[in-house]
Amino acid sequence: MSAPEDQAATTTASSTEFFESIGKKADQLAPSTNGANGVSNADDDDERVVEQIESLCMNCHENGVTRMLLTSIPYFREVILMSFQCDKCNFTNSEIQSAGEIQPKGASYLLRLTEMVDFERTVVKSDTAVVKFIELDLEVPAGRGQLTNVEGLLSTVIDDLELGQEARKTQAPEVYEKLAPIISRGRAMLAGEAFPFRLSVDDPAGNSWISPNMRDGIGKWEKRDYVRSPEQNEALGLAATEPGATTGVEDEDIIPDQVYEFPATCPGCMHPCTTRMTMVDIPHFKAVVLMSTACNDCGYKSNDVKTGGEIPELGKKITLKVETAEDLARDILKSETCALECPELNLQVNPGTLGGRFTTVEGLLTQIRDDLRSQIFETGSGGGDSLATNERETWTQFFDGLDVAIKGEKPFTIILTDPLASSYVQKAVDPDQDDPQMTIEDYTRTDEEEEDLGLRDMKTEGYEQDHANQLAEAASKSEEA
Repeated sequence: MSAPEDQAATTTASSTEFFESIGKKADQLAPSTNGANGVSNADDDDERVVEQIESLCMNCHENGVTRMLLTSIPYFREVILMSFQCDKCNFTNSEIQSAGEIQPKGASYLLRLTEMVDFERTVVKSDTAVVKFIELDLEVPAGRGQLTNVEGLLSTVIDDLELGQEARKTQAPEVYEKLAPIISRGRAMLAGEAFPFRLSVDDPAGNSWISPNMRDGIGKWEKRDYVRSPEQNEALGLAATEPGATTGVEDEDIIPDQVYEFPATCPGCMHPCTTRMTMVDIPHFKAVVLMSTACNDCGYKSNDVKTGGEIPELGKKITLKVETAEDLARDILKSETCALECPELNLQVNPGTLGGRFTTVEGLLTQIRDDLRSQIFETGSGGGDSLATNERETWTQFFDGLDVAIKGEKPFTIILTDPLASSYVQKAVDPDQDDPQMTIEDYTRTDEEEEDLGLRDMKTEGYEQDHANQLAEAASKSEEA
């Protein structure tokens, strides 16, 4: 999601102030003789406590000191900063860990870098996250947690690759030749000579993060929540989905308006729960599947809408002018692939952010407001208290504008852009007539949309022959053996 453009001018300053504040808190982790029982207090204006623990140095195997500080990252959640120092060999190390539990769903972030200021984006990489620089075809596997920015992350990776290159030139020339172009392009990226390129952070535990920017347009910053696979749950130490679980509707057609129930595993507490599903036929549009999961043990609830059918040749853009209370009551289906914009409200919602939703215009705006408000003001124990004064005022003005629009006291425009043409807005006139407040237009998908949807690699014709050829080739090899 993206909101007030007035905040854009302070983006760089806010990022700098954030890292300065983290630096000050990190300074609190320096050795101190104050405090009792191995615990030293922070400054008087900070009530948080630095805890000291004697621990083994992995460099010289003597005892050193690990210092830990609980702090809150704005727009994210509470984290633990850890710093280790050994007085015997002067070895130091620092890392970050989430202070919360494993999240109900995994989280995947994608940032498209187009200018130098994008390098200042804060990145929280948990120890379960996989980082990818897509254009470099470079992946950083799960490991030590880090609190850094994009520049620091890329610099560390390139520096690590450069280490030992001279030795590889003679000892492993084939590895040297493969790494050389990656290092060269990585340096070009850091110098601002290879825009645009993309950074991906995928964390099954949901505890990683890339900071958004108030001026981000659609496709610049994206977040996608997803249900973990049984293998990912097992890797995280959670209960895997029981094998053999079925939906109960595999061998029969789904009847419209009939509610189906099947067993599932709650992504919040991993206890058994029930998922309910029904197919609803939207008049003059298509049939969609509504899915709802509720857990009686932890209270977790989720609702989602799935659209189906063949992939159309063109995408669809729907523009609705909301002017009256009746317009707020219009039915609206926002698919998972649909982007939403409200220029008058300084609101942008990227594809995949909310999942699929079938509700009213008022209901959709209310959900966006509640989700974004909880993310900004209610995350962590400190909540919005960690925001700068000007940031808090800007967000407050933004939410006030949303409240006014939801009450029907301010006209605005909703723009739905769906590359799969799976979104819908109810007309206020007969279906075969033109609605004066609504514009519907088809458009050709961009190359980026085709790639994101996986349509470029999809083969819909001739695959039967390819399969037959593969079987024949396998049979031939078997006979030769």
